[in-house]
Amino acid sequence: MDLPKNHFKAALQERRSQIGLWNTIGGNTVPEMLGGAGFDWVLVDCEHSAVEAVEVLPALQAIGQTPEVSALVRPATNDPTLFKRLLDMGAQTFLVPYVQSAAEAEDAVRAMRYGPQGIRGMAGMTRATRYGKVDDYFDRAEEELCLIVQVETIEAMEELEAIATTDGVDAVFIGPADLSASMGLRGQMTHPDVVAVIETAFGRLKALNVPIGIMALNAEDAKRYIALGSVITAVGVDLVMLAEATATLRNQF
Repeated sequence: MDLPKNHFKAALQERRSQIGLWNTIGGNTVPEMLGGAGFDWVLVDCEHSAVEAVEVLPALQAIGQTPEVSALVRPATNDPTLFKRLLDMGAQTFLVPYVQSAAEAEDAVRAMRYGPQGIRGMAGMTRATRYGKVDDYFDRAEEELCLIVQVETIEAMEELEAIATTDGVDAVFIGPADLSASMGLRGQMTHPDVVAVIETAFGRLKALNVPIGIMALNAEDAKRYIALGSVITAVGVDLVMLAEATATLRNQF
């Protein structure tokens, strides 16, 4: 059989705006529901959640019930062992947190590639190979793998061009929350100084023709960043949406 197509990567290469949701609640029911909600992608988060690597497989299978929706995964950290396991589960698109330098971006690229270009370990009987059925998987896997790196601090912003132009990096995702903390403005993602840094970063990335992503849970902020050029826009987090709906319901009584 042919290598499964990464529709998210194809849209990214065409600079088509893709709007998605964060999945932080473990199990397969919530990711399946999010996958059928009509968004372009769902990200399974292993960094800021209780979701362990072993839970990613059923989440990918659940999201896959809606084939037109792409499943993204955020590993807990930039670690080749975690990458290896998640890639073998069939994850094709990674959002790697807290990349601070071109060297760290290169580490992520190498962890996604087989030797001699990288250090990904080889295993044949995996979901990624459709249990040995994908033709030439080891030679072609990289064609459909997508690497997004997160730039989340003022220090990383100083290295933005070097990170963004690292061979094998497909996009840069701005992390407003950690950026605000690194600027001494913890949690103030809409502070004018934080917004100025983000908007400047957008301009720098657009000049390099590198796809841009960001999380903006306020709809108006999200629309503004899309207008500025965001093509990977996270507009909701499952646990946040549940908490808000619960509070709204409680307030009615």
